[in-house]
Amino acid sequence: MRRTLIAALLAAGFATPALAADDAVLAELKRLAARIEALEQQNKSLQQALANERLSEKDPEIVSRIKHLETQVDAVKGPATKLAEALDGVKVEGSITTVAQRATGTGTAAGVDQSRTNYRGDLNVTMPVGSMGDNEGSFFTHLRFGQGTGVGLRSTYTSTPNTTAFEKTSGPDDSFAILAQAWYQLKMPLNYSSRKEDARDHLYLTVGKIDPFVFFDQNAAADDESAKFMNNAFVHNPLLDSGGDIGADRYGFQPGAILKYENSSQKGGEWALSLGAFSSGTGANFSGANRSSFLIAQAEMNTRFNFLPGSLRAYTWSNNRAQNYDGVQRKNAGWGVSVDQKVLESLTLFGRYGRNTSGVVRFDRALTLGAEIEGTPWGRSADSIGLALGSLRTSERFRSDSPTVDADADGNPDFGFQAGGHEKLTELYYRFKLNNAIELSPNFQWVRTPGGDGTASTIKVFGLRAKLGF
Repeated sequence: MRRTLIAALLAAGFATPALAADDAVLAELKRLAARIEALEQQNKSLQQALANERLSEKDPEIVSRIKHLETQVDAVKGPATKLAEALDGVKVEGSITTVAQRATGTGTAAGVDQSRTNYRGDLNVTMPVGSMGDNEGSFFTHLRFGQGTGVGLRSTYTSTPNTTAFEKTSGPDDSFAILAQAWYQLKMPLNYSSRKEDARDHLYLTVGKIDPFVFFDQNAAADDESAKFMNNAFVHNPLLDSGGDIGADRYGFQPGAILKYENSSQKGGEWALSLGAFSSGTGANFSGANRSSFLIAQAEMNTRFNFLPGSLRAYTWSNNRAQNYDGVQRKNAGWGVSVDQKVLESLTLFGRYGRNTSGVVRFDRALTLGAEIEGTPWGRSADSIGLALGSLRTSERFRSDSPTVDADADGNPDFGFQAGGHEKLTELYYRFKLNNAIELSPNFQWVRTPGGDGTASTIKVFGLRAKLGF
């Protein structure tokens, strides 16, 4: 009995503290539960307030501050986002090219040594615009400005030793820009199953004011006078450009339309067919009837030599408004070939041939050949050396007419000369890359039998070109 009483007392003594501890824990749990419920209610109120974008005097203070901050951020981000969206896909390129040239007196029209400088600026902007379904539209615009016409040579078949020269007709003090090009192009994918990115055939339609040489007679080694050869006979097919068969305006541009089919199903063996129709003569500068008087068709394909890239282009043209040397406007026609091929990692060969098949022209055949050597062998991989040779053959018609074609104002035939043979051209340059934006190019040109005149002295032109591009 005594033992039982003692055990009961001991049990009661230990139970009393345990019960007290349980009550404390329970009270703490109730307090925490109430706190959590209050926080959940507060969070619910915050969510409801934040769900409404409008500011309200009933909003909690923290919500008012957040909404005010978001309003300020949107005010700053809105224009920036819209600007970024507007500029998405826009490509801007620009350059300024300056040339200083000196021609010896035996080769200038004035008969004395002549030195001239000029500059030319170009700004190109391409932007996506006006797409239709899977057809992607883009707009290209080209602004050009400059001063200086370059040295004035005696009569030659090549139109200029400095194709970068550009000056508005209003005079040397006028350096305002002109809208050189403005055209819209629609790219249409063909023959694809699900994604247009998988298309291997494309059709391109280009309409606007265009430089035809952007789309025809291209050449990887000789089609950029601001970086490669400057003599016009090497920049483009001489019959089209120097000879004038293309019929562009004074600055080399004309309105027209181009349809091009491109097949890229075979990597490295891509090929294309192009047809262009342009206004020429007075239609090129919008001062006459705007009809398609200059037509040109071209077939082109990529080539490979020891796995190195190249290209071959063949084309034919017809110009119903060609201006011939006798002053009569008539139809001229011809065909040409342009080829460039990398034969070594650092060596690219190029050539052009053109032949006039109808028209009264000073020269009716033109052959230009050359090479561009990159500077890798001497540790200057961004530099290059260019060498080009050309031959422009005097036409049979001009051989017989030349003694009187260039008669003086009184009609004195002794002022003319007996043309014959070939005008022979040589150009050599070295392009020195100072950095990613600046290039310097010393240049030398040599013209023999200028204008087919066998009695004329050789023309020598020395030059230095500087280009800043971005």
